[in-house]
Amino acid sequence: MTKPNIGFIGLGLMGSAMVNRLLDLDYPMNVIANRSRTNVDAAVARGAIEWPTAHELAAASDVIMLCMDTSASVETRMYGDEGVLSAIKPGTLVIDFGTSLPGSTKQIGTEMANKGAAYMDAPLGRTPSHGREGKLNIMAAGSDADFARAKPIFDDLGENVFHVGPLGAGHTLKLINNFYAMTTAMAMSEAFAMADLAGLPRQQLYDVMSAGPLKSGMMDFIKANAVDGDPQQLAFTVANARKDIGYYSSMADDFGVPSQMSAGTKNTLGVAKASGWGDRLVPEMVNYFEELFGGKK
Repeated sequence: MTKPNIGFIGLGLMGSAMVNRLLDLDYPMNVIANRSRTNVDAAVARGAIEWPTAHELAAASDVIMLCMDTSASVETRMYGDEGVLSAIKPGTLVIDFGTSLPGSTKQIGTEMANKGAAYMDAPLGRTPSHGREGKLNIMAAGSDADFARAKPIFDDLGENVFHVGPLGAGHTLKLINNFYAMTTAMAMSEAFAMADLAGLPRQQLYDVMSAGPLKSGMMDFIKANAVDGDPQQLAFTVANARKDIGYYSSMADDFGVPSQMSAGTKNTLGVAKASGWGDRLVPEMVNYFEELFGGKK
C-alpha cells in the first residue's frame, strides 16, 4: 500500500528519532525547522522535504505529527496565517505526540473538526533510542476510526500501542504517568545523595533497595548515573520534567482538587531549573542533590 505523506513538526531528541525511523521505512517526509537546524538538515539529507512554514507543510501532508515541548509551542504551530489550521485539508489526520494540556488538546480538536480534519493525542513512553528502533510505548487517544487509521503508523513507531480513550485521554494519562515517574526519580536522587552523607556506598543502597518491591525502571535510570556515571539512560531534561509536573498540577487545579504529592517534586525541579540545571538530564538530579547537600560541585 502507498504510505501517506508525513509532515513532522518538532525534530528534537525524540522527534528526530521518530523521523529517522519513518525514513528507514520509506515514508515520504515533510519537515520544518524550529530551534535547531542540525536534525532538520540530517532529515533532508536522507530525503525529507523542508518547508518554510507549517502552513505549507500542512498543504503537502496527509498525516501531520507534532513532537513539541509545550502546549504553547503546539498552539503556535496550529494557529495564525502560517499555522497548520490555515491550510489543513479535509481528511488530514493530525497527531500530537508531545505532552500537552488536555484542555488545549480538546480545543484544537474542535478546530480541526470544523475544518474536516481529525486530531489525536498520542504521548509517548520510553526514550529516543526506543524511538529510533520503533519500540516506543504509545498512549493514543481519539475516535475508534481515527485510531484504526493511525494504527499502522503507530505499529511502525511503537512496540506497545494503547488506545486509551477519546481525545485528551492520552495527555491526561501521560501527565499522571510523568507525575509518578518524576516523583520517583526525585526521591531516588535524594536517597543516593543522603546515602553519601551517611557514609553508605551508593551501590550498597541500590542492591538493598532493588532487592525488594521498590525496584523499578525509574530506579535503574537514576542508578545508571548515580553509580555508573551514565545519565543518558533517560534522555529527558529537568526543564521538560518541570513543565510536565506543572501541567499535572494545573490539571489537578482544573479538577478542583489539591495535589499533595506533586508539590515537592514541582518545587525541587523548579529550583533546580532556576539554578541553571534546566538543560541537564533528570538522572543528573542526584548531582544536584549532592551539590545542595554540600558535596561535590
